[in-house]
Amino acid sequence: MTTFLSSQYWTDRYQQQQTGWDIGSPSYPLKQYLDQIQDKSLQILIPGAGNAHEAQYAYESGFSQVHILDFSAVPLEHFKQNCPKFPTAQVFHQDFFHHQGNYDLILEQTFFCALHPEQRMEYVQKMHSLLKPSGKLVGVLFNREFEKAGPPFGGSAASYQSIFEQYFDAVSIEPCYNSIPPRTGSEVFIQIALPKQHQ
Repeated sequence: MTTFLSSQYWTDRYQQQQTGWDIGSPSYPLKQYLDQIQDKSLQILIPGAGNAHEAQYAYESGFSQVHILDFSAVPLEHFKQNCPKFPTAQVFHQDFFHHQGNYDLILEQTFFCALHPEQRMEYVQKMHSLLKPSGKLVGVLFNREFEKAGPPFGGSAASYQSIFEQYFDAVSIEPCYNSIPPRTGSEVFIQIALPKQHQ
């Protein structure tokens, strides 16, 4: 039996084309955020990237140091076919929690909600370790609960605030004004920065 939320679980979802989280294009909020950045040399990570529409957009917009990571090899192979000039050394088929690196910017798009809620504190701790002292975690989280068992797993802005504040000094969580229409009113835009110094 496939272990719940394992690499094989996600591979099966891709192979069966059960990918409701994939909107087929870059997320509006992240696209517009990237459009405002002048420094194209930033070291960027997109974990749980899937088909990585945001990574392709960023790379083709001049961001040369974009790195993508996914638990399943299937979407990464799709991405390589769709964006053949993207450096293969910046593509990681890996468990996010085993990844090592230091980034100026980490983009969050339907990754947090794919993890079991019991992993959320571990997610925050890992983000803390991957960000440079001046780095930022930016992206979109669901601000709602779901009737069906996840994934996706929902939550509230207040619950997110409480866990991020344990590891970061600057936590901004605001209603997302530019969600795609099906998600209007059910998302928050996060900007997390200034990792605290933990002993």
